[in-house]
Amino acid sequence: MKSFNEISKYINTEIDNINWTKEPVGLYEPISYTMKQGGKRIRPALLLMAYNLFQDDIENAIKPAIGIEVFHNFTLLHDDIMDKASIRRGKPTVHIKWDENTAILSGDVMQIIAYEFIAQTEAPYLKEVLLLFSKTAAEICEGQQYDMEFETREDVSSEEYLEMIRLKTAVLLGCSLQIGAILGGASQEDAKLLYDFGVNIGIAFQLKDDLLDVYGDKDIFGKQIGGDIFSNKKTFLLIHAKNKAKDDISEKLEFWLKKENPDRESKINEVTKIYNQLEVKNICEEAMNSYYKKAIANLDFVDVSSTKKQELRKLAEKLLHRND
Repeated sequence: MKSFNEISKYINTEIDNINWTKEPVGLYEPISYTMKQGGKRIRPALLLMAYNLFQDDIENAIKPAIGIEVFHNFTLLHDDIMDKASIRRGKPTVHIKWDENTAILSGDVMQIIAYEFIAQTEAPYLKEVLLLFSKTAAEICEGQQYDMEFETREDVSSEEYLEMIRLKTAVLLGCSLQIGAILGGASQEDAKLLYDFGVNIGIAFQLKDDLLDVYGDKDIFGKQIGGDIFSNKKTFLLIHAKNKAKDDISEKLEFWLKKENPDRESKINEVTKIYNQLEVKNICEEAMNSYYKKAIANLDFVDVSSTKKQELRKLAEKLLHRND
């Protein structure tokens, strides 16, 4: 069983060897810019790691793995526009470095390129993989729609939020693992267990992201700390803070949520103090740990040796304890 680092190195080499130099330059240069920024490459690594549970020759699954990574980066281009994000992986987002129209169109082409890579799946598995990937792509859009709708709603529940992040973030991790299992010849039961492992890890991963946005180190995180607070983004932390806040604390929280053109640093500092008072960080950590335990339970039932599954277990732990 290859390690995550070995697989990541292989993925990076394969992606670095892709020639993005095409005409018109204005369309493909932003794609090259995006793909060369690297990132964690978690999704393609999960695909290859799942495949490697059942087969040794991971080279046979590299094309769909790259397709997953290109697709993930396409979603980031469009998400950054909708979220008005200025920084991604420590660098200007595409719509800031170029413009919104460029980010939209380059993202569209990335989606097409992703399908081209997925289409290079071995023939016996192609239909099943395409159907799973297409279903997942639609679910991600559904999750993004819910995320946007939550911006104008005051009554978002924690259950609704968890479903949103399942769709927007977690299903692609599950899809990556299930595709890898399918290509590796796994049973339907094992493929489903790996999908559920990915979904539960994905939810824990997003809850960790919510925590890092408030409590992370800006020099490590790669994005501006407090961006969710400043934009009143409905996160697990804010939803629970609104539910728990009473009297003076509730009034203070509502003041900062409704204040027009607030000073960024002041708002982030004051809302973070409220979060600390209400101990919502602990609630988020408990939920994150609960989904992590569910994920490990899914992995434990996969019918391969525990030794082979160690790398996936180690990666799950790493995602849970990451600082970026």
